Amino acid sequence: MTADLTGKKIAFLLDNSGVEQPELTTPWEAFRAAGAETTLIAPEAGKVQAFTNDVEEADTFEAELAVSDADADDYDALVLPGGTTNADALRLDTDAVAFVKAFADDGKPIAAICHGPWALVEADVLDGKRLTSYPSLQTDIRNAGGSWVDEEAVVSTENEWTLVTSRNPDDLDAFVDAASQAFAD
Repeated sequence: MTADLTGKKIAFLLDNSGVEQPELTTPWEAFRAAGAETTLIAPEAGKVQAFTNDVEEADTFEAELAVSDADADDYDALVLPGGTTNADALRLDTDAVAFVKAFADDGKPIAAICHGPWALVEADVLDGKRLTSYPSLQTDIRNAGGSWVDEEAVVSTENEWTLVTSRNPDDLDAFVDAASQAFAD
């Protein structure tokens, strides 16, 4: 069940191409319906091409803000949707990595699904955190100091900030519920 998010400002960080559509739209729509104000942020403002199953073009969306112009202080929480190419591109974008790190450093909650935790690995914020992801990320997560587990949704509060993670689109209901609760607190 989605918690009341009235008055919360939630940033969704994604690349301009490659985001896994259900991992973007399911939480985005749920959080908006729960009263949150959501902003799509990408390396460049403008068109975002979503995909399904990482290979099939899906819908396009509009990134309202370039990450270089975004300020973590303007948001209460951050969502990192997956998609292999989406997450891989984001972890190479220094502005995106700095944006992610700012949320963790400020103690703000972050929710990441599937390949989304790659940005967390690159931001070097996983030391001591317990999390899940798409299974192929487990070695990267462990090398970054995190403890990887194979669970539907994991909430980690270590290091004075909350991280919610899930493995893949099959976990979206649990992901949305856990993230909305973390964002409401």
